[in-house]
Amino acid sequence: MEKLPKVAFPIIIGAIILIVLLTKSAVTIGSGQAGVLFRTFGEGVVIDEPALGEGFHIVAPWNKVFIYEVRQQEMLEKMNVLSSNGLDIKLEASIWFQPNFVDLGKLHQEKSEMYVERVLLPAIRSAARSVVGRYTPEQLYSSKRDAIQQEIFEETKKIVEPQYIQLNEVLVRDVTLPSTIKDAIERKLKQEQESLEYEFRLVTASKEAEKVIIEAEGKAESNRILSASLTDKILQDKGIDATMKLAESPNSKVIVIGSGDSGLPIILGNQ
Repeated sequence: MEKLPKVAFPIIIGAIILIVLLTKSAVTIGSGQAGVLFRTFGEGVVIDEPALGEGFHIVAPWNKVFIYEVRQQEMLEKMNVLSSNGLDIKLEASIWFQPNFVDLGKLHQEKSEMYVERVLLPAIRSAARSVVGRYTPEQLYSSKRDAIQQEIFEETKKIVEPQYIQLNEVLVRDVTLPSTIKDAIERKLKQEQESLEYEFRLVTASKEAEKVIIEAEGKAESNRILSASLTDKILQDKGIDATMKLAESPNSKVIVIGSGDSGLPIILGNQ
């Protein structure tokens, strides 16, 4: 095997160094992610330029890129909080959030990649304790779930927005009361429901009675008006009309005109 020319060794070494540098310099940022550039021999974390977006990037090998998930993320948190009367309440919430893309460099510089543990979790816990402490167990169990959820969201948002975190939603998944309190509330709600049902039956019966009275009064008034309007002449006319209809029947045999009471006809031989 012939010996390689001396000039080939520097070329090979240079190629190897180039490959190593390219390997160290190449950064691929995946879908839904962004990169924060750290310049080792510069000003450190780059905060005055946009974060690196998705795709392939070449950076100096002595610099670093910190990858962040910038899509919406979900965090489940279980907390023990106190109601307005000091009872221990277990609250389970789902938090939807994502880092603010525009200020990703500042987030990394001030909070680091542990911003969830350092900012978001303490904020949601503080807001939950503050909000739940305004309500009684009865309100937490029944009618105030949506109000509590909205108030926790608003108070948490006030805390985390200046910390470069975008809060999208807070969902209260479950509120667990002490079993004795829960049973007492359920009994009370059942009694209230039964009371409302009884009152409804009373109102319904009263309305039905009023309806019967009004119908009876209406019929009585109708009869009174009818009786007052029926004269002898009207009765005779109606009797004649009825006689004419009966005379047309094939079963009518003999009709005696003017032989009945009040001069009304008599029909004889009707089979």
